[in-house]
Amino acid sequence: MSQHRDLPTIQAFRYAAGLSQDQAAARYNEVTDHQTSLGGTTINAWESWARGRGAGSPPPFSSLMILGVAYGRGPHGVADEQLSPFDLIADVYERLPAEDQIALKLFTARRRDAQPTPSTPDEQVVTAARDQRALALVGPEFDLLVPTVEYGNPQIHPFTLPNPQPYQLLDLPWEVFGYGVERLGRQIKNLGRRLEADICFGINEAGLVMATFLASAQFGRCPIGYLKCVKSRDEIALDDASFYPDASEAPNIVVCDFEVKHADVVGFIARQLRVRYPNARLYFAVFGAMTKDADLKVGSFDDLTGAKIIRAAGFEAVFIAATMSPPGIEPPLELR
Repeated sequence: MSQHRDLPTIQAFRYAAGLSQDQAAARYNEVTDHQTSLGGTTINAWESWARGRGAGSPPPFSSLMILGVAYGRGPHGVADEQLSPFDLIADVYERLPAEDQIALKLFTARRRDAQPTPSTPDEQVVTAARDQRALALVGPEFDLLVPTVEYGNPQIHPFTLPNPQPYQLLDLPWEVFGYGVERLGRQIKNLGRRLEADICFGINEAGLVMATFLASAQFGRCPIGYLKCVKSRDEIALDDASFYPDASEAPNIVVCDFEVKHADVVGFIARQLRVRYPNARLYFAVFGAMTKDADLKVGSFDDLTGAKIIRAAGFEAVFIAATMSPPGIEPPLELR
């Protein structure tokens, strides 16, 4: 993926194996001892589907297993790299049929269980406790239609953050924080067209951490901006410590925020950025969006408390990692 950042993962692995589509199909048939007669057109259909432009068809779980072996043999067919079927479609996992998503989850979980345990009992206890805490906080996933660019993909796949202690802030460990940032990255990659950001802004420290990860992983290490908000009674202002990178005319700007509740912070930020960067196209990535009702699996974008605020801000597209209930979520190390 570091060699072929512009390609869907399944195509990048083929390139890394040094294979054309026809050669990939031939390698696939070799792995099955020629019990299959796959052609290059099928490889093309899978990669076209991964590009998310409405063409092609998704590879079934069984074919992903075979492709993992085929591409793991490398350019000369003699390597023995262990490629998981999940590796091949990590960027488009949410668009697989439900049955294949479940099969991949079960397969990945069993492979993880079969791996060697940490070397000492203390490490085992720490790792188990950490993983258990992260899994306990992440709730069910669901599909949600959000505002997006013209001819873009409006469907995202956020997860829920059920709060076992209602009316108390939900403290997030780093594992869940990272999981959410990865989810935002996959949504951005599945926008329907390549989003090339000129600047990635973070609102306050938690947003800055998100912007740093996304700028590095998704936007070719684009410049990173910092927006330090200062609240005074019911007013919001930007501190002088905020940082605004230079940009060309009409830049693409991604704004990262940790959570959206009732306050019109994003609307204020959008107005300020449009003054400083005329004709800018703004995109919004938020970790947690608060829901109006107790059910976190909302059926509509307008069931979020900040829906009107986000719509009024006029973002080109919106990305949401998770939904949450009042009073909200607390980032790791209490980043503000």
